[in-house]
Amino acid sequence: MDDFYREEILEHYTHPHNYGTLEHPDISHEENNPLCGDRIRFDIELDGDGQTVEDVRFSGVGCAISKASASMLSDLLLGRTLDEIKDLTKEDVLDEIGIDLGPVRLKCALLPLKVVKAGAYGLAGGPDEDEDDW
Repeated sequence: MDDFYREEILEHYTHPHNYGTLEHPDISHEENNPLCGDRIRFDIELDGDGQTVEDVRFSGVGCAISKASASMLSDLLLGRTLDEIKDLTKEDVLDEIGIDLGPVRLKCALLPLKVVKAGAYGLAGGPDEDEDDW
């Protein structure tokens, strides 16, 4: 089963979904992981009520795990409300990844979630730096 997930990770890394930037996003946030050099940015466009994700793009540089995680997460965001995004957990992301990750790779996989949640919270009152609180 791990082989299936490894292939899925490689597919999202080499052909990421929703890769790029939006010209006029409602939410745009970028963060990096100084330990490995990964840098991810998410741009989110909301509906007219400002509550539901109509379009999403991510960009940046990173390892296969961080880019695949961002691609998978971008698919999960479409059609979700800001409240649903705020409720996403690290388990949601890790379920998408589908393989066990060590501590260093765990940081890579969770960087996109950190970026999205910081953007959804408007950078104020967002989740703590400790991923266990997510």
